[in-house]
Amino acid sequence: MRLRLVPAETNFNFFRYARATFGASVVAMVLSIGIWLAMGLNFGIDFLGGTTLRVESSQEVVVADYRAALEPLGLGDVAITEVFDPTFEAGRNVAMVRIQAQEGQESVAADTVNAVEEALGSSFGGALSVSFDTGTWTQEAAAAALADAGIAAEIPTGDTSTLRLPAGLPLGSWQQIVDVLGTDQPTGSGVSFAYEGMTFPSVESVGPKVSGELIMTALLAVGVSLAAILIYIWLRFEWQFSLGAVAALIHDVVLTIGVFSLLQIRFDLATIAALLTIIGYSINDTVVIFDRLRENLRKYKKMPLQDVMNLSANETLSRTLMTSGTTLLALLALLILGGDVIRGFVFAIFWGVIVGTYSSIYVAKNVVLMIGVKRDWSKPDANAGTQFSNIDA
Repeated sequence: MRLRLVPAETNFNFFRYARATFGASVVAMVLSIGIWLAMGLNFGIDFLGGTTLRVESSQEVVVADYRAALEPLGLGDVAITEVFDPTFEAGRNVAMVRIQAQEGQESVAADTVNAVEEALGSSFGGALSVSFDTGTWTQEAAAAALADAGIAAEIPTGDTSTLRLPAGLPLGSWQQIVDVLGTDQPTGSGVSFAYEGMTFPSVESVGPKVSGELIMTALLAVGVSLAAILIYIWLRFEWQFSLGAVAALIHDVVLTIGVFSLLQIRFDLATIAALLTIIGYSINDTVVIFDRLRENLRKYKKMPLQDVMNLSANETLSRTLMTSGTTLLALLALLILGGDVIRGFVFAIFWGVIVGTYSSIYVAKNVVLMIGVKRDWSKPDANAGTQFSNIDA
């Protein structure tokens, strides 16, 4: 006996509370736009600008530990991603650390980058080597000055310009060393730092101009996808179906942006990818219902349009709920167990599947019903773009 979550035949009247369901969607969209305008979005590094550090370590990268080491710095949005590459030799562990631009700064300042390097290096980098200008200091004098400041330093053999300091120095030790040795910056010409088990081979910044271009590109991607779907549905069905489908997609996108604004979840390029995924998922659901509606319009030419729409929605209800339900189960597992890095992306799709299923049933059909649609599909309509309607998709 096959498992059925929905009876084989249903007869729900989806238009019984049409004013309430469609009105709720309109109100939710208005509230979402209002919340968006009032609270704004919690933009991530991609849209605010910031700095990316490449970190190479001899220890295995544990994202949670890296995040805990940086938390005392209070840097706001910090994204940590482990880099996997089959060309890496054994023992080479690489991570990318992205820091959002701090308030009042166009890019992350040098002292902030130094603080990040020190926080990671003191926790995972092992012993610290300090190189200094031999024209100003001798090894013995530099070691003695640091000893007076409470920092023990060893003089390595065969090197006249480097001191070796113990691992796990407390945060702020870099600046203390700089103050003792009399230079202005930890990375200045007088003093430089290097950990034996961790290096920072590159530092790249994303300025306001690039982040602004990313915002425009993201908006363009969503707009173009909606326009392409509008044309596709018009070619496959009729323009009334096209408007109904796009209205449902706009509903899904606006409500997703609204909940991100309300909960202040980080909004970045991964969220844009989630929005595009939601659009694709939702339109697939809508097309299945519209395809059955077109078949039934040919079959039941005298039946009222509302009844035909109800029949079509009921005939596809099992497929709709099974597809959405199984997708939500997988997303729920990722939402709970996937970790902080992908939680925003997964939440966006999870929410989008819910509102997308709702809009396919309660928004797209209602718009088509309000506009009206051709009933006699046996005759071609010169004003309808249905030349591709018989193509399977």
